[in-house]
Amino acid sequence: MKVGIACESSSFLLKEAVKKHLTGLGYEVVDVGQQTAEDNVLYFEAAANLAKLIQSGECQRGIAICGTGAGISMVCNKFRGVYCVACESVFTAEKISLINNANVLAMGGRVVSWDMGCEMAEKFLAGKWCEGFAEQRRLNNEKGYAVLQEIERGM
Repeated sequence: MKVGIACESSSFLLKEAVKKHLTGLGYEVVDVGQQTAEDNVLYFEAAANLAKLIQSGECQRGIAICGTGAGISMVCNKFRGVYCVACESVFTAEKISLINNANVLAMGGRVVSWDMGCEMAEKFLAGKWCEGFAEQRRLNNEKGYAVLQEIERGM
């Protein structure tokens, strides 16, 4: 799987740790955020760069990192077809792909540790939408996702 990753200045070190971890697991990681500790990429720039990778289909999933995960997720979600959730736990990071079919995980460099961020990214990427769900639950989730897309088209 090809994974996009982006960060702004306050979250550069977490992004580097997550990127190294994912590369070690065999993921192809496309970094469109801050490239060095000296750069000064802003959260909305990093979010737009990442969202465009997801929109184009170049990357199937993405990881967006800012100070809290909030600002970068808000911007990512303004791009049609990008479904980003800011998470602060491994449990939630795992569930957003499994239950909600989110394609971007956001997290905060000032909120999660490097180890936790790596585990969150790993669980998020491993999740397959509705995997192991009973038929009715899968149908309900699919209907919910269809409603989300309908709302998005009406924007």
